[in-house]
Amino acid sequence: MGLVRAELLKLTTTRLWWVMLLVMLVYVGISLGFLIAFAGDPGPNGQALIPARHTLAFQESLWGVGTGGALFAAVLGVVMMTSEYRYQTITTTLLVTPKRARVVTAKLIATLVVGVALGLAVLALTGLALVVTVLTAGGDLMFTGTVGRVLVSVLAVLALYTLFGLGLGALIRNQVGAIIAVLAWIYILDSLVNAIPALQPLGKWTPGGATAALTNTGVGFGLDTSYLLPAWAGGLVLLAYALLFSALASVTTLRRDIT
Repeated sequence: MGLVRAELLKLTTTRLWWVMLLVMLVYVGISLGFLIAFAGDPGPNGQALIPARHTLAFQESLWGVGTGGALFAAVLGVVMMTSEYRYQTITTTLLVTPKRARVVTAKLIATLVVGVALGLAVLALTGLALVVTVLTAGGDLMFTGTVGRVLVSVLAVLALYTLFGLGLGALIRNQVGAIIAVLAWIYILDSLVNAIPALQPLGKWTPGGATAALTNTGVGFGLDTSYLLPAWAGGLVLLAYALLFSALASVTTLRRDIT
């Protein structure tokens, strides 16, 4: 636990964590504002792409917007690992704690804690926006099994994406290169595979497809969601990716010659 506290201290004594948190909340806030602003407006076929603000479907959909912060969670995970190599503090870390397995375990636990903290911040912002919007629209706040699943899914997605970033940072080590890889993966590769109909059978197995499956409420905002896996299967796929990247972080850190 001392090593876990040390890892968290490394992060919280820099400006990066709160800058990343602020940017993530702004991004999610803009996404929430977009959905709230156009909720209930008729689409091209006369039906609303986004459910009206007073409906249960609107509440279930709005809770899942927080997964948009996954990019920032992954970037933070990358920086938590690559900063050690960029500033050569990894040498001191391993000299103080020669048993590398303990260092890796502490980093993985600290990364999960950070990811959950990001998820709680996003859910707090979403909850505030939802309460104000629904009550203003004259609706009633409702908690269903779907809402509960989406809440847990948002926490899981942000925590697991932080682990993805940590593993990728351990594999690449170069901070700029790892961040570019995360951006390309999430915004280009994953997005294209899930947006092109011919590639969607493959897209449902990507981290983005698994995330969409976890938070899928049947409201696609005009997009086809029929190809997605069931929520439980999406959760297993996302967990498998997290375990894979955690293994990469462990193997590369344990076996690599630091000097």
